[in-house]
Amino acid sequence: MPLKPLLSLPQNPLPIKRALISVSDKTGIEKFAKTLHQYGVEIISTGGTAKTLRKEGIPVTDVSEITHFPECLDGRVKTLHPKIHGGILGRTSHQQDLDEMEKLHITPIELVVVNLYPFKKTVNDPEVTPATATEHIDIGGPTMIRAAAKNFAHICVLTNPKQYDEFLHELTNKEQISFGSRRKLARKAFEHTADYDVAISHYFNRIEEIDLPDELSVSFPKSGNLRYGENPHQKASVYGDQDSYIDCFHGKELSYNNYLDIDSALDLMADFRNDEPTAAIFKHTVPCGVATGNSLNEAYKRAFKTDTVSPFGGIVIVNRPLDLETAKSIDSIFTEIILAPEYDDGVEEFLKQKKNRRLVKILDYPAEKGDFKIRSIFGGALYQQPDHAFITADDLKVVTKRKPTEQELADILFSWRVVKHVKSNAIVYAKNRATCGIGTGQTSRVESSVIAVRKAMNEDLSLDGSVIASDAFFPFADGVIAAAQSGAAAVVQPGGSVRDEEVIEAADKYDMAMVFTGIRHFKH
Repeated sequence: MPLKPLLSLPQNPLPIKRALISVSDKTGIEKFAKTLHQYGVEIISTGGTAKTLRKEGIPVTDVSEITHFPECLDGRVKTLHPKIHGGILGRTSHQQDLDEMEKLHITPIELVVVNLYPFKKTVNDPEVTPATATEHIDIGGPTMIRAAAKNFAHICVLTNPKQYDEFLHELTNKEQISFGSRRKLARKAFEHTADYDVAISHYFNRIEEIDLPDELSVSFPKSGNLRYGENPHQKASVYGDQDSYIDCFHGKELSYNNYLDIDSALDLMADFRNDEPTAAIFKHTVPCGVATGNSLNEAYKRAFKTDTVSPFGGIVIVNRPLDLETAKSIDSIFTEIILAPEYDDGVEEFLKQKKNRRLVKILDYPAEKGDFKIRSIFGGALYQQPDHAFITADDLKVVTKRKPTEQELADILFSWRVVKHVKSNAIVYAKNRATCGIGTGQTSRVESSVIAVRKAMNEDLSLDGSVIASDAFFPFADGVIAAAQSGAAAVVQPGGSVRDEEVIEAADKYDMAMVFTGIRHFKH
């Protein structure tokens, strides 16, 4: 439902005569306050901010001089007073408010410059105590910000040092602040306090060990505008802290679809980060080839052999510093994005010869026990833990007469890690710790298996002695029989079907080894 225009609010430009400044982050505040003083603005301030400004020779009126009440309770109470909040909330376009303010000796404030105690930074310290964390919950700051943002028709509010230059440019050129600027800054102020409250709520959920909150609050700062979303007719932006995970240091800006692909690639490689040299090739968020090797170049070439068609225009991720030999192999076809933890000498210069290709340095992987995953749906969202389930050989249950060989066991563990990152119904054939057929996203597990076998045949890859991994149980014996007839020697699956005994019997008939993981890896 469209909102009615704000015709009832006064929309006149606002001269700035009096400013209240109280900031935790003092970046740029001296220069900002000096400019205000040069334009005749009276500055009111508190505690540490007032000391900082006085050191620079800037005249400051203490809040206590306005309230005639000292700061108290170790500085916890400073600005919570009618003479401060009356000056912020007073509607100077209303004669009734002006008369009441005059009667109570309240002078209007036209500018509030406030940023808050660094709560997020404080609670990110793993050693922080609840006592220290709660002391960093700002009370007076959010109250002033919300009051000023509510009364934006009569006052301006700044909550971030990055806003100072634009504000001063308008003030020094026009000697007043427009209604549109005040409204935009009010919106940002409410976003700022909402984000702050979300951080506090999340902290209390964490210390109370609440996994699923009663109210789901999400707040991410915008990290960048995108040209469009999945398609050119869709608007999109990216939010959060992607710069902590990746550095795209060459090529065009990342697109919406690039971010989705990179997210999938990082998730997979997090499971191989400490392994032997490993390479994975992705297309449309799905791996089309994954392999380990004695060298990174060997790993890449083995991954590429899985499917030599799909990688065109895809992305490559590796778990070791990218060497020149491997870079040249990757460069043999058009690759849109390359991700590596480091780049050896000369590799960047070689790869930068193609200007549009994105080169990305991996700074970190998704945390082993990271935040919950959120997906929007009709009327709201779904909220769940990420799939960080990881198995070892000790977790496997051998259910057939024949146990897997040492090589089959290595391939079982490898293929099981890969199938977790393939869309359901997911089937992965692997041999010597390299994929040789991947079937993904089909409505039938049999169809996924057919696609995986066909891909192997298209690439002349033998499935004799391979392992087949299925992200969920085989509901019928036909899938296992088809795998055996294709050459598979071992099967890894969760188990749990009502026909498990039939499936096991079929595996025994073909002298296959089969193990159950007890864990399902659906990925929708």
